[in-house]
Amino acid sequence: MTGADTSPQKEPPPQRLLAEVLVPGTAGTGEALVLSAPISFWGGVDPASGRIADVRHPEHGATIAGKILFLPGTIGSSSASAVLLELVRNGHAPTAIVMHEPDAILLLGIIVAREMGWPTPVAVRLDSGQFPTFACARVVVGADGSIRIADSVCEPAEIKT
Repeated sequence: MTGADTSPQKEPPPQRLLAEVLVPGTAGTGEALVLSAPISFWGGVDPASGRIADVRHPEHGATIAGKILFLPGTIGSSSASAVLLELVRNGHAPTAIVMHEPDAILLLGIIVAREMGWPTPVAVRLDSGQFPTFACARVVVGADGSIRIADSVCEPAEIKT
């Protein structure tokens, strides 16, 4: 025996993934905020600050402003688009939105903001099984749907499993 490490090796994260572009927008760079539960934008996100206001949400108090927002799902409300529109107008929107499943009502907020001539984040679709790859990372989402890790923003021990 040479004493070689025989424990299973963790696969390195992919260098770049290509997601489906749902709504075109400006490429974004920022710290990933990978939500652990679906969220309702109406009442769940404060449009004036970008903070998660729903006290029952696991990420309550975190801000989505300036982040790459990974959404495992949304809790429907026909007002979600208005909240996202306000976030864009107030400068507190995420720099990009990565969704597991498209939510037409939410995405309408980006479409309306774009029609008003405001800079809007790109919104893409990616399987939520890939989301943990981006936790604890600074992420770049291209206007073409490319997603890559720019660098780490915390120690591996800080990553929630």
